[in-house]
Amino acid sequence: MTYAIRITPTALEMIRGVRDRRVNELIQKRIDQLSQDPEKQGKELHGELRGYRCVRTAGQRYRILYRVEATTVIVLVVAVGIRKEGGKKDIYALAQKMIRLGLIEPTANK
Repeated sequence: MTYAIRITPTALEMIRGVRDRRVNELIQKRIDQLSQDPEKQGKELHGELRGYRCVRTAGQRYRILYRVEATTVIVLVVAVGIRKEGGKKDIYALAQKMIRLGLIEPTANK
C-alpha cells in the first residue's frame, strides 16, 4: 500500500533550514521512501513522543520524526533535525517542546 506524505509547516521550515543542498536532498529522498511501508521503517518512540516513529538519514546524523495515520493512509512528518543528546537543539527535545507548546499534536494511540 502506498501512503501519501504530508509535512507539517514546522517540519517544512526545519527542512528548509538545512543549508547543505546534498543533505537536504538526502532528507527529502528519505521522506519520499516513507510512502512504502512506513510502519516497518525506523523505530517507535517512547514517553512524550509515544505514537511517533523516527528514521535516520544523511549519514545517520539527522532524524525524521513522523506519525503513520493508517485510517487516512498518510505519513505525517512532524520534525526533522539532528540528534544531539543533552543539547538544546536535540531533535527529540525540540519535538517534546513543540508538543507542550501545541505545535505538534500528541498522539492518543498506543
